[in-house]
Amino acid sequence: MSQPATRYAERLGVPLRWWVQGVMLIASLWLALIVAVPAPLAWSVTVITLGLLSLGLVSFGSLRIVVDDELRVGRAHIAPAHLGAITPLDAAQTRRTAGVEADARAYLAMRPYLKRAVRVTIADPGDPAPYWLISTRHPERLAAALSDLVASAR
Repeated sequence: MSQPATRYAERLGVPLRWWVQGVMLIASLWLALIVAVPAPLAWSVTVITLGLLSLGLVSFGSLRIVVDDELRVGRAHIAPAHLGAITPLDAAQTRRTAGVEADARAYLAMRPYLKRAVRVTIADPGDPAPYWLISTRHPERLAAALSDLVASAR
């Protein structure tokens, strides 16, 4: 059996400035430790903290969005038959949809460093989530890929 064609793929990695700020924070930690404790202990704590920072940033930035034969966001996936209206949102619409107009039952795949998103209404009456709100760098491209997926499934 052949693999389905990928219509869209994106990995929501954290921005470079998060890495820079994290390394600066750890450098400050090292500076405070190197004058207060023996050097081997200061270096050990710094290396462990740098490892934990790296693990945290890589983990937080590992969210993948894939549109092939279904929509996959991280470990969540949904078939095209259950997708309803697909709306790319600008920054203001995303802020409202994730804020004052939010539904607590919605599935959110949001990242604070991305200001735009796509809202996908769920047409499955058995699904408790009324919509998925997905952060993305390219909302128009993701919406087009989802619309193409839904059209080809019907």
